[in-house]
Amino acid sequence: QVQLVESGGGLVQAGGSLRLSCAASGRTFSSYAMGWFRQTPEKESEFVAAIRRSGGRTYYADSVKGRFTISRDNASNTVFLQMNSLKPEDTAVYYCAAREWDVDPYRSGSYAYWGQGTQVTVSS
Repeated sequence: QVQLVESGGGLVQAGGSLRLSCAASGRTFSSYAMGWFRQTPEKESEFVAAIRRSGGRTYYADSVKGRFTISRDNASNTVFLQMNSLKPEDTAVYYCAAREWDVDPYRSGSYAYWGQGTQVTVSS
């Protein structure tokens, strides 16, 4: 198993930036592909970004492409989400997730392990 703890959320003005971190503990971090999802009370969980075990390939939702960057540091067991040019519609609770198998990275059901979430609020 792996335990995930997100940090880095907060309140930012539109156009600003935030960097989310997700620290993993437990089984070898490099065994897991990682993803970020977000959720609001009005919407179901929405895929944001994902990265393969080695970090060699990344995936993004169209809504964040060009603004967000996912990366990972297997030495420190951490995955990051750099969010630039933030918009009010990016406001959500952001969740880090881990999956063991090379399956559809866009689907929340592909991920077995989840963090507790971190709130991101973007003011207009």
